[in-house]
Amino acid sequence: MSQYYNAQRVRGLYLPNAKEPFRLSRSKIDLFLSCPRCFYYDRKLGVGRPPGFPFALNSAVDKLLKTEFDLHRAEQSQHPLMEHYGLVDIVPYQNPLMDEWRNALSGGICYLHKPTNFYVTGGIDDVWQNIKTEELIIVDYKATSKETEVNLDADWQISYKHQMEIYQWLFRQNGYKISEIGYFVYCNGNADKEAFDAKLEFEIKVIPYQGDDSWVEQTLKDAYHCLNQGKIPPASPDCDYCSYLEAINKAGEKIA
Repeated sequence: MSQYYNAQRVRGLYLPNAKEPFRLSRSKIDLFLSCPRCFYYDRKLGVGRPPGFPFALNSAVDKLLKTEFDLHRAEQSQHPLMEHYGLVDIVPYQNPLMDEWRNALSGGICYLHKPTNFYVTGGIDDVWQNIKTEELIIVDYKATSKETEVNLDADWQISYKHQMEIYQWLFRQNGYKISEIGYFVYCNGNADKEAFDAKLEFEIKVIPYQGDDSWVEQTLKDAYHCLNQGKIPPASPDCDYCSYLEAINKAGEKIA
């Protein structure tokens, strides 16, 4: 039993009644919201969904935006986007923990949720501050390339909203005064140019979003119950992964 316990811990998997806090990232919480069965497979059984391809271009845009906003952070000045969108009295937040908060691999911004013993983590993109109200503002960068104007109206973008709200919750649990309004800095690559000329131009839009993190507490408790029940939970009816697996199993039964 001890060998099994140690092996599970090394793999980062959940073990009921463990004394050590269990690290649960923002993305894994979103996985639970997407499909409890996939979450159970991943965090308890070690069978994750097939990984997607890395979006290197998105990562490049993310890095460049951080560098750009950091220049204004050092000077405590407004970025031109803030001026353009009339974000009065708002500047990039200056804090020695900023690099740590951004590093999702090391945990980012963290909080121990005692009712579940989950060590909840998340790596943010940016934090701004209203210098008059002293409220902090959570900011997330997004990049895409589409012909229509970017917005937050698509059903699948609920994951973006959850992401923002988990970050807001994490900062509030750490004692920070957080604005209900967060911002998405959304970069849309322009593919309508006559020539490429070895450069891709972006239209950048700052989209406000009023977050509501009231769901986070109960969701953590539900995820805890999911991991501690003695059976595999039902799949989400909208889960493409579970639907694919079910179709494969049915096809195999027909062949057999």
